[in-house]
Amino acid sequence: MAKYEDKEMPLLEHLEELRQRIIRSLIAMGIGMVICLIFAKKILQVLLWPTTQLDHPFTLQVLKVQGMFLVTLEVGLFGGVILSLPYILHQFWLFIAPGLLEHERRYFPRLLLSSTTLFILGVLFSYFVVLPFALNFFIGLAPPEISANIAIDFYIGFAIRLLVIFGVIFELPVISYFFSKIGLLTPELMRRYRRHAVVAIFVIAAVLTPPDIITQVMLGIPLILLYEFSIWISQLVLNKKLKEAEAEKAEEAARTPEA
Repeated sequence: MAKYEDKEMPLLEHLEELRQRIIRSLIAMGIGMVICLIFAKKILQVLLWPTTQLDHPFTLQVLKVQGMFLVTLEVGLFGGVILSLPYILHQFWLFIAPGLLEHERRYFPRLLLSSTTLFILGVLFSYFVVLPFALNFFIGLAPPEISANIAIDFYIGFAIRLLVIFGVIFELPVISYFFSKIGLLTPELMRRYRRHAVVAIFVIAAVLTPPDIITQVMLGIPLILLYEFSIWISQLVLNKKLKEAEAEKAEEAARTPEA
C-alpha cells in the first residue's frame, strides 16, 4: 500500500494532481478501449446473447451506413470503462487519501474490492434479468401480424445503458459504508428520510431510464432494496463504533487508579 504524506498542499498543486489523476485514468480507459476494440466482435456476440433467449424474438438490422462503426465504438468505450474501473477508483483514492485520517485510509482495499464486485454484480443482474425481461415485455406488445425489426445501434445503446445504470446503482451500499465510517451518514438519518428517498429514487429512475414505466419500476425497486440494505450496513457500522467506544472507555477506566 502506498504511503501518504500528511501535509497541506497549495490549491494549484491540488489542481495539478487532479489533472494528472484524470489524465492517467483517461489513458487507462483508452488502453482498455483499444483492447475491447480488438475483441469487439466477440463482445458484440455477448451483448447479443439476450436476444436469443426471448419468447418473442426479433430481427436486428443495420439502418445506417455508419451504423456498425458507431456500434463498435460504443462497445469499445463501454468495455474500456469496465476494464479500467479498478484503476480509475485507485487514482481517485490516491487523490483523496491525503485528506483522510489514518484509520479511514485502511478502508480502501475492501472498498476497492467491494465497489468493483458490486458494479459487476449490477451489470450481471441487468444482463441476465432486467434486459431479457424488458425485451420480452416490449417486443411482446407487438401483435402477431407485425414483425419486430430493431436497429442494432438502438439495441446496443439500450443494452449498454441498462448495464451501466445497474452497475452504478449497485454501488449504493459501498457509498453508505464509507460515509457511515467517516461519520457523515447514520441509520437514523436514512430512516428519517426514507420516504423522501423513495420519491427521489423514482425521479432518478425516470431520468435515467427510457420513457416507459416498466423500466423505471425495474430500476426503482432494486434501488429501494439497496437503500434498505444500506441502512442495515450503516447500522452495523454504528454498532461497531459503539462497541469500540465502550471498549476504549473500559480500558481507560481500568488504567485510571481509584482515588
